[in-house]
Amino acid sequence: MADLHQRIKDEAAAIFEQVRGFRRHLHQHPELSFQEYQTSQYIQEQLKKMNIPFQTGFAENGVVALVEGKNAGKNIALRADIDALPIEEENKVSYCSANKGVMHACGHDAHTASLLGTAHLLHKLSDYWQGSVKFVFQPAEEKAPGGASLMIRDGVLKNPTPHYMLAQHAHPPLEVGKVGFRAGMAMASADEIYITIKGKGGHAATPQLVIDPVLISAHLVVALQQIVSRRADPTVPSVLSFGKINSQGGYNNIIPDAVKIEGTFRTFDEKWRFEAHRLIRYQAETLCAAMDAECEVNIVVGYPYLFNNEALTLKAKNAAIAFLGEENVVDIPMRMGAEDFAYYSQQVDSCFYRLGIRNEAKGIISNLHTPTFDIDEKALETGVGLMSWLAISLLQS
Repeated sequence: MADLHQRIKDEAAAIFEQVRGFRRHLHQHPELSFQEYQTSQYIQEQLKKMNIPFQTGFAENGVVALVEGKNAGKNIALRADIDALPIEEENKVSYCSANKGVMHACGHDAHTASLLGTAHLLHKLSDYWQGSVKFVFQPAEEKAPGGASLMIRDGVLKNPTPHYMLAQHAHPPLEVGKVGFRAGMAMASADEIYITIKGKGGHAATPQLVIDPVLISAHLVVALQQIVSRRADPTVPSVLSFGKINSQGGYNNIIPDAVKIEGTFRTFDEKWRFEAHRLIRYQAETLCAAMDAECEVNIVVGYPYLFNNEALTLKAKNAAIAFLGEENVVDIPMRMGAEDFAYYSQQVDSCFYRLGIRNEAKGIISNLHTPTFDIDEKALETGVGLMSWLAISLLQS
């Protein structure tokens, strides 16, 4: 394996420019969730050039390729998400988004480019390992119900069924060249909360004649916070946040008929998750009724929490140390952000790890989902090399 270790590093360096070309093309031509038609076509074209067989028909725009080693053995699935975000890019770079109002601001272009590079590398070195690798190019990570759930529905975890599944994600806090792992609970579930308070509008100078949904909404937002502070087990991380309150027709001297509130609930316990949904509905409906208003509550159930199999994650972390050096492999905390890779992690032993992309000297410091997000593209070489090494190491273990 020592010789193969160096061979993978050399091959990853040799195809760096090609992989960077993949990333820049994808970055220039981003497409929103469930609209990744040209992105899917581009992935298929690259796989054809590599002579790698693939299938389509997964979640409409998904592509699944398969590379086989010299002998039969286990299967490992590697996943990349391919969709972009509704953000107007502000970077002044040659590969800036050409699609107005759409941007790869979450690193999915880098994930896809890295997976294409990994497919190329493992296909070239197929005589050096056994088993098979499934390459999952998945649409719609950014939008409920999540492309992962639809890929599973369409059979991505069959023929063959993977023994393990891995994915990497760009991580702005980590310097380029480093990677981060966390075993066990890694990312939270995420549900969308939509509440409409229906009162009775009128002139602000005659409050006795109205049922004020603005005042009721203020009471409700404060009251709902007590669900987390007083009903949740304090050992289970939970977040209930509201990001939008919109009065329907209100003005400085006009009390509206209705107010809409939008928020999110996140946690790491599935039983508590749905009990919290019940409490949110109950609190909203009874508080509004007590103030003579009506209330509608709609909770859109989103992604489950993401669980990294402990044994698999330890193996992957140790393999990463062997490949990158102990100084370049770090432990990372759990995050309240959500990721639809969680659907895979509920069915297959999985490991979702972080890829460092930060370079302060180059000014590459912006967070995910911002209009100035970018990566140090040397991360692509790390991404391709490490993912290839992890796949082979786990298949041989």
